[in-house]
Amino acid sequence: MSSPRSVRFDESVLARLDRYVREHPGSSSSSVANMFVDESLRTYEHPGVVFRAGPAGRRASLNGGPDIWEVIGALHAVRAESPDLEGEELAAELMEVTGLGRDQIATALRYYATYSAEIDLLIRANHEAAEREERLWQAEQGLLGRPPA
Repeated sequence: MSSPRSVRFDESVLARLDRYVREHPGSSSSSVANMFVDESLRTYEHPGVVFRAGPAGRRASLNGGPDIWEVIGALHAVRAESPDLEGEELAAELMEVTGLGRDQIATALRYYATYSAEIDLLIRANHEAAEREERLWQAEQGLLGRPPA
């Protein structure tokens, strides 16, 4: 539930906010300001996390690295492949698989610990999109008379 607040913006900030809203149909000054304030607070709480725009919307990423959901997806894959790994061994394997450093892994894990439902939703959405694309590719191959490999 949201509650109204009176916020004053500098003219230059307001001009940029208005331009952003014009460039993103369906958004409003209120929704955009809320989104950017939320993202800014999250980056303050989780140094090393940035937000990027993409086809599925904005998502949390490591600064100079992959999206948080990709790191956590890799964590799930490592756990599935090596269920006995834990602690530093698990972290070391995750670093090996992703090519990330210990601090980056720690940043992704801390963010996930705070926003796990959001990240799990992104992982599921990506998995569903990949399955959908695979089915479409197989159907296309069938229409072309080529059996899928």
